[in-house]
Amino acid sequence: MANLAQTRSEPAAGPTAAETDAYLRLGLRNRWHPVLPSRFVADKPIGIRRMGERIVLWRGPGGAIRAMADRCPHRGAPLSLGRVADDRIACWYHAVEIGADGTVLCVPGEPGCSLEGKRLVKTFPAREVKGAIFLWMGDALHPDPAPYTPPPQLQEGAYDAFLSYQEWKTPWRFLYDNNMDPMHGQFLHAQSHSMARGERKAEFAIRATDTGFVFAKTTQKDVNFDWSEWCDAGAIYCRLEIPYPASGGPGGNFGIVFHAVPIDEGSSACFFWRFRKVSGWQRDAWRFLYKTRLEARHFAVLEQDRAIAEGMDADADRAEHLYSHDGGVVRMRNILRAEARAQLKALRAAGLDPLAKSEA
Repeated sequence: MANLAQTRSEPAAGPTAAETDAYLRLGLRNRWHPVLPSRFVADKPIGIRRMGERIVLWRGPGGAIRAMADRCPHRGAPLSLGRVADDRIACWYHAVEIGADGTVLCVPGEPGCSLEGKRLVKTFPAREVKGAIFLWMGDALHPDPAPYTPPPQLQEGAYDAFLSYQEWKTPWRFLYDNNMDPMHGQFLHAQSHSMARGERKAEFAIRATDTGFVFAKTTQKDVNFDWSEWCDAGAIYCRLEIPYPASGGPGGNFGIVFHAVPIDEGSSACFFWRFRKVSGWQRDAWRFLYKTRLEARHFAVLEQDRAIAEGMDADADRAEHLYSHDGGVVRMRNILRAEARAQLKALRAAGLDPLAKSEA
């Protein structure tokens, strides 16, 4: 009995593999995540769901993005159905007014009541990057955002990029698996204008970088979809490049910076920035060719990826038989699981359990 009592008083073991995977189903916290194209948000509030949370977005003075939990502290009505005025949002249900910092500013039905002056609504730090709104999705221990410098391809300067946004009915992790799997281009996209060339077998190697790693073919370079890069630098994303034929115009390789954020456990918001290194007249030519000829071809390729991802069972990754070409996927998953396990362990040490909360 003494041993049993001692066991009960000891700290619980770290999160199990099943608990870690359950935590990851709604994404990795303490990162900047794109949540919506900038053009979707104007002067009226808009409600979205990201990482399982309901969020309302609107623009304040000067066009600044405001983001907070889409839930009035009075009775839980969606604030996204309300109206915005003077950098505050008023709930449609009882006109309770919430300031941009989440503080209740006015309760018209009972002025001076105990709600007024209290910060009762969770807010999200926001910024805009290359046509998309990014939010800091921190956990309870990390409400303040970490630094984030967008990759050069999404900064003003040597590159030009177009944003494609889609919502897919598939878990977010399948999207990252797809982007860290260069070999599928040779098969799934074999009829593509840019991925029809090269060998149908290859060997791969992993090269570490300051922000992640590159998974690249050792037997072929700049012929097809020959490498992918996993990055974790305040935000998590994948980057890849595909050589273009001369008919694709100036600018060298065509590249993609890809982010995915879960809407819920079974659907994802997908952000694909298509970029090229162009300036001057070459930038004008690239933009013209993209809009008149290339964009439709790129959407056709994305449709092939979407059909595969949405056709897979949500637990397809639990019964896999992987081989060497999946080395990039395996390394990425191990990184994600290690970080997720550390986050969950820290939260539980602080007396918080997001898994228990989600089941309540």
